[in-house]
Amino acid sequence: MTQYDLLLKGGRVIDPANNIDAPLDVAVTRDKIAAVAPDIPAAQAAQAIDVSGLIVTPGLIDIHVHVYHTREPETLSVIADHHSFRAGVTTVVDTGTAGAKHFLHFKRTVIDRARTRILAFINIVKSGMTGPFEQDVKEMDPELAASIVLAYPEDCVGIKTAHYWVSEPFDEAHPPWAAVDRALEASAICGKPLMVDFWHREGRSYQELLRKMQPGDIHTHVYAQQFPILDERNQPADFLFEARERGIIFDLGHGAGSFWFRQAIPAFKGGFPPDSISTDLHIGNVNDVVHDMLNTMSKLLCMGMKLDEVIYRSTVTPAQEIGHSELGTLGIGAEADIAVLRLERGEFGYVDCGYARMTGDRRLSCEMTIRAGDIVYDLNGRAAPAWEDAPPAYWQIRYPKDIT
Repeated sequence: MTQYDLLLKGGRVIDPANNIDAPLDVAVTRDKIAAVAPDIPAAQAAQAIDVSGLIVTPGLIDIHVHVYHTREPETLSVIADHHSFRAGVTTVVDTGTAGAKHFLHFKRTVIDRARTRILAFINIVKSGMTGPFEQDVKEMDPELAASIVLAYPEDCVGIKTAHYWVSEPFDEAHPPWAAVDRALEASAICGKPLMVDFWHREGRSYQELLRKMQPGDIHTHVYAQQFPILDERNQPADFLFEARERGIIFDLGHGAGSFWFRQAIPAFKGGFPPDSISTDLHIGNVNDVVHDMLNTMSKLLCMGMKLDEVIYRSTVTPAQEIGHSELGTLGIGAEADIAVLRLERGEFGYVDCGYARMTGDRRLSCEMTIRAGDIVYDLNGRAAPAWEDAPPAYWQIRYPKDIT
């Protein structure tokens, strides 16, 4: 009699949430992790899949993407399911593409229809992004933004502010800290963190931003070229460590213009890694400098971050940052979101937002992704029988469960 629905056998399990890095099997029953143990007999599962030589991790979490693709006018969003699973990602967080004005449309047309788990930061600008309305202070309503987060706690994880960088000088109609201050107010009302995308200039400095932010708030794009994160010795500035000690979180947020090796490598080697790894994925970078979560993770790996730490900063820390510590784990009873990855060896090139190249000898790629117990991506057909041995039903066209 079978005990499990699915069994992944022979892989190297890296589950930082449970301090596991060992050769183990992972068993799934329905949509939950049922067992993580050595040498679980294949006969105990309805389907056993050999993942020898591969790495089994919790489903990856990308906390900075743009996936509100039904928005009009278009806002550079990608379709989540088209890009998440092939990179081992099972959870994404849309960061402010929707404000209060459009969130219900986003939820109805995207979040509720996707197989990828989609959460959201709500933009302090009620019309969201991107457009001239982002410079309109009257669009920034703290109570309205907070009310959406409070009304939809299963979908919303916090507040986002971005792109408020009107031409200098600031004036009475455009106070320098309007967006940040109102976003902080909204964050306080709903009790959820603030994510900040920021451009410093005369009248509002980077260090002052970090002083304004509250413990648990997230500064994304930490290695962007505009931030003075390196001192005269090309070492990470002291104020960064002070902000982190105070509880400010520093997220990678790669994007099309926010990750530069000349910033990232000295900062990392000087002891200032990102707290979380994310892509800022959108149509302007998916076929350009970002590609996907695994390409971004591979850059950190080739910069010198250890593999288990790369996994940790792509599962555990992002889950904690968004207040969903039940995610990013292979703990017994957790939802069965799993990534099966391959660590390739060779010569690979990685490009930053200035189109400068770093050569690395390792690359992560995705072999299989499981979302809530279902195999949603299987690059090499590991879950499929050989065609000669396929049952009669093989001759019937197989459609995914959600297609009629």
